[in-house]
Amino acid sequence: MLALLVVLGVALVLRFHAPPEVARLLPESDAILYMNLKPVRAATHFDQKPMQPSPEYAQFLQATGFRWDRDLDRIAVSVHRMPDPNGPNGPVAYTGVMEGRVDAAKLTAFLKQNATATESYAGHTVFTVPGNDGRQLRVSQLGYDMVAASNTPEPEQMHSVIDRYVAGASPFSGASLLSLRYREVPYFALAWGIGHVGLPFSERGHIQIFGVTLPLREDTDFIASLSWRGKIHLHVEEIAPTEEDAAQSAMNLSSILNLMRGFMPSGGSPQDVALHQAFASFRVEQKKSRVLITGNIPQTLLKAATQASN
Repeated sequence: MLALLVVLGVALVLRFHAPPEVARLLPESDAILYMNLKPVRAATHFDQKPMQPSPEYAQFLQATGFRWDRDLDRIAVSVHRMPDPNGPNGPVAYTGVMEGRVDAAKLTAFLKQNATATESYAGHTVFTVPGNDGRQLRVSQLGYDMVAASNTPEPEQMHSVIDRYVAGASPFSGASLLSLRYREVPYFALAWGIGHVGLPFSERGHIQIFGVTLPLREDTDFIASLSWRGKIHLHVEEIAPTEEDAAQSAMNLSSILNLMRGFMPSGGSPQDVALHQAFASFRVEQKKSRVLITGNIPQTLLKAATQASN
């Protein structure tokens, strides 16, 4: 009995420290982004706001009844850099795993109606449907509450997700990026990103945030997270090649931050006030070859972001 309790205890500890299952199912990639919408939904009630969906999403909503703001609980997305950023597949492609409340019958009927091709792989049906960006989107329902999608040009990424799901997604499985960086993500983070997180926000090889081009390459490694500490706390670590590079990066980022504070209005709408408070709280510091950016995100900004996405 004692041995059994020890084994169960070890299993629980491993499961507690393991990445979320939706992240462990993802294939090899350049970056991974994750978000747990359940606490965000509870804090902001953004699911109670009237939706104004795009025509494409309105069609999907009518056919499946799936409202992302109400039914999506967790999502993890892997970012894949494309060899030719000017090619038909754009600079990056994505593979995502979503967990939530899904009506399997309605979703399957919608996919069958809109599919341009189907594939049977490891006991799962993969539907290929036209994506909103002109690329083909592969979609497969993994379980009663889990769906995977990928717009990569080849099917290997979707096959990898299904293989991991069939294997059981043990706490020891997952992409090499998770093994390398997830241990540095703060416990209970609501959202996090690891790897070349700048890729989705990059333009001409550099990262742009709020329309400002940062002095960082798009392939710079980051560990970023949002956690609840009485407030929504932002923690970003840039992993520089050397301490000298980190010092230069910290100086550049501090200069940009001070410049933006000077142009930031302190009054106006609640969103403007909240944005000013956020930038006032941001701090940049260097720790050896890493640059740390920390600050607090007012709930007003979070609510505005979730409402805008509707």
